[in-house]
Amino acid sequence: MGRAFEFRKARKMKRWSAMAKTFTRIGKDIVMAVKESGPNAETNSRLRAVIQNAKAANMPKENVERAIKKATDKDTANYKEVLFEGYAPHGIAILLETATDNNNRTVANVRACFNKCDGNLGTSGSVVFMFDHTCNFTIKREDITMDMEDLELELIDFEVEEVFDDEEGIIIYAPFEQFGAIQSFFEENNAEILSSGFERIPTTTTKLNEAQQADVEKLLEKLEEDDDVQNVHHSMLMEQ
Repeated sequence: MGRAFEFRKARKMKRWSAMAKTFTRIGKDIVMAVKESGPNAETNSRLRAVIQNAKAANMPKENVERAIKKATDKDTANYKEVLFEGYAPHGIAILLETATDNNNRTVANVRACFNKCDGNLGTSGSVVFMFDHTCNFTIKREDITMDMEDLELELIDFEVEEVFDDEEGIIIYAPFEQFGAIQSFFEENNAEILSSGFERIPTTTTKLNEAQQADVEKLLEKLEEDDDVQNVHHSMLMEQ
């Protein structure tokens, strides 16, 4: 198994990989998708992906429909995706994905989190190069009739990096830019996409002792509590 598999396995073992605000994050994703390309999931590939993720997270159908309807209201605030970069204690790189309707508020809150936990909010470009931007798909296992090697060959034109069998289904990792093409491939071949998304996988990781890890986790938890923060990525080695 490769780096993406090990990264995914480690993340699933950590408490912060399944935060209580999942529905809030999905709601923001729905607003951004609808504002970008309209409320029709058949013609809006980004919205289709968000709806798949909502289903995977057991978000009630009526919540999804309500969020889509709300997003079409011209008075509903639009969210801007903003990336923040910095360092946690002990040299751990931090990359934050946020969705905000008030950038000044978000900047102030993120900076406060870093300052309170002995971290440093960096400038644009300071750590993003330390992470590979990937897309991932979870495909219904019953819809894949070929073995993993044949599936990898089938997907070679999409620059797929890893394909593996997980308890959730067949997992595919590929470069971020290939998301739309891979989504279309599985839809055209009637393979159900159970969920999809994006990851920032660190190219190198740093192992810390227990006390140092606790320092970093304190910052991670504070950042994840912020309503504007969608995803937190870091370069700390996560024990499986």
